[in-house]
Amino acid sequence: MTHALNWFEIPVTDFARAKGFYEQVLGITITTLPMGPVTMGMLSTDPQAVGGALVHGDGSTPSATGTLVYLNGGDDLAPLLARVEAAGGRVLVPKTEIGNDFGFFAHFLDTEGNKLGLHSMG
Repeated sequence: MTHALNWFEIPVTDFARAKGFYEQVLGITITTLPMGPVTMGMLSTDPQAVGGALVHGDGSTPSATGTLVYLNGGDDLAPLLARVEAAGGRVLVPKTEIGNDFGFFAHFLDTEGNKLGLHSMG
């Protein structure tokens, strides 16, 4: 595993305002990617970097309780996900194919009540 962090999303209510803010603060150009009813702003397009995005659409509600962070699930996130409940957590979304060759994801609650995600290509 090369990175502990694999993917993260920052929910926004005003996409243009948030995009401008992050472009200015981070000194980057954010690529807008419409995905059905959701608009994403890619924070990294480098395949060697940890990625993340601004997300605007139904269900993307900013919260002071934290950002949804995806941890690297390795070659197959299933073995990691299988250990969640045994360790005292709860699986919220089982291993699910993303489609378009983007791999698989899952969500879980840790023992503290934090919602996190896992991602793998297999």
